[in-house]
Amino acid sequence: MVTPVLPHQNNVQQIGYKLLSMLNFKGKRGEEVARTLISACLWNDSVENKSRVYDVSPQTVRNYVEEQGVEVIEKLLEQVRKMSLEVLKGVKEIDVSIDWTTKTWYGKTVEGLGSSEEGNSWNYATATTKFDGKVLLLAFVTLVKGMTKDEVVKALVEQVVAMGFKVRLMTLDAGFYTVDVLNFVSQFKYVIAVPVGDVKVYQEFDGEYETNSKRHRKDEQVEFRLLVYSEEKAKRKKRTLVYFARATNLNLPKGEVLDLYNKVRGPIETSHRNIKAFLPFTSSTKFVFRTLIFVLAIVLYSLYTVFKGEVRREQFRILLILLFSDDLFYLKDFLFKSIESLINIDLFSRR
Repeated sequence: MVTPVLPHQNNVQQIGYKLLSMLNFKGKRGEEVARTLISACLWNDSVENKSRVYDVSPQTVRNYVEEQGVEVIEKLLEQVRKMSLEVLKGVKEIDVSIDWTTKTWYGKTVEGLGSSEEGNSWNYATATTKFDGKVLLLAFVTLVKGMTKDEVVKALVEQVVAMGFKVRLMTLDAGFYTVDVLNFVSQFKYVIAVPVGDVKVYQEFDGEYETNSKRHRKDEQVEFRLLVYSEEKAKRKKRTLVYFARATNLNLPKGEVLDLYNKVRGPIETSHRNIKAFLPFTSSTKFVFRTLIFVLAIVLYSLYTVFKGEVRREQFRILLILLFSDDLFYLKDFLFKSIESLINIDLFSRR
């Protein structure tokens, strides 16, 4: 049987202790609350369902999070930054990808959201970098009502600079394409995705472009190098050209600029999927509760990156499930569902 090299049991146990120490809720049921939240992430299950495993009521879990959640979230994010700094030890200049993602919740609305008046969608923005094949989270911002896009970008960049890094190149998602953001990022080397409908250039293009925002005066408009390229896509059984645009201040050949954007920003999509793979469910409509479980999913993803290359995500998940033995009652069904990822794997191997 082929047996890959897996993390030693001591390393996995250290991760478990680290998780519990980060979720340091005060109170006599604090540890049960922490184990409930971690278990829900590992099983990608509901917090309410997992609370039964640890003999704690869902309302008790909600009370602990609502009362202590803000402080715990800050501790979790600080640990994520420390893990990234450890991997980046000695690195001074980095390429940064700034992006945001949306999580839609169904059921009752949640107050305090940024982009959805209905309260069913929650946005968060991140600044990440890729190093040694690992996507590392450096900064995190929750989008709340009233925040402008340039404020979000500034907050993320401030966090990155505060960690001691110099930004070598910045890439941004098309959602950040505004005059104010362009004005701010112009102090760095940047490439930002541009909605083609905003520039209305539907042909191969490489030249100077000036914004024409109606919300800004003429002297507030921004000039930049606009790159437009096309890709053939299949749509309704027909092949058609789809155009994409990028804004940049780089003085490099067009192909090199486009490759740089894909190289720096591309990995973030995979990291988003991995983060959401650890995201549990909840019936709580409290913003702090949903923020905490999302940040906890980020923590689990960051811990997973430590062993990336040694284990796959599902193997990492199962190793931790085995550590939190209270959940072994449900392990059989989980293993059947994960049988494909367990082929040729000896979970009890040692280095």
